Amino acid sequence: MPQIEETRPKYLQIAHHLREQILRGDLRPGDEVPSERRLAADWSVSRPTAARSLAALSHQGLVEKRQGSGTYVRAVAANRRAREFYGRARQIGRIHPPGEYAVITSAGWLPAPDHVAEALSLAPGARAVHRRRVTRNESGPVAISTSWFGTDVGERAPRLRELDRIQEGTLLYVENMTGRQGSYAEDRLCARPATEGEAVDLELEPGAAVLIVHHVVHDMRDRPLEFAEATYPPGRWAFEQGYPIG
Repeated sequence: MPQIEETRPKYLQIAHHLREQILRGDLRPGDEVPSERRLAADWSVSRPTAARSLAALSHQGLVEKRQGSGTYVRAVAANRRAREFYGRARQIGRIHPPGEYAVITSAGWLPAPDHVAEALSLAPGARAVHRRRVTRNESGPVAISTSWFGTDVGERAPRLRELDRIQEGTLLYVENMTGRQGSYAEDRLCARPATEGEAVDLELEPGAAVLIVHHVVHDMRDRPLEFAEATYPPGRWAFEQGYPIG
């Protein structure tokens, strides 16, 4: 069992350990996770601390509590594209696969829109750094995406404010510049008609359906690190989910 580090909240360390087991597949959908009593004994913490770690995992959508039974791993929807991006960046130092590239169309400081400020835990109207890009391959545009970062990140990672591409990807660059490592992400998806600007950038007919993904990356201390809003044209996205049916 890993040792408790005094510099990080104990409940987050326990939650991170369990989350890693879930994401690696050591704990699979439907498996029971250790109880509060077991976690308290294994980690030498109080029952309330153990309960708080399970509550954090529940908030992240990774586990669910069943009355009178225990806490179990939920089926996790996989944002395959985001996961592949991060894995590729860490392994080979490049985020896009061969034949795919991004053009940065704008970057710099802007007042954070309300939904961005809420996602990044910023005060309403606070400054944030944005990077908007159009990703393409040989067959045309693949996606439009805008990444947003809070004031502290924007000041410590100056390349975010420039139009030059960041070959290793914005998140890995931010991790290297700030020392804050991405731990887990949350995604929200919806479909709607494309705006006029989206239709132009994605080479779609006016009013064509697009998929919108809001992607929030949290660091090891459970603080929001990046908010990204992506727009995908039809036929460019696969939403995959595995779950038990027995």
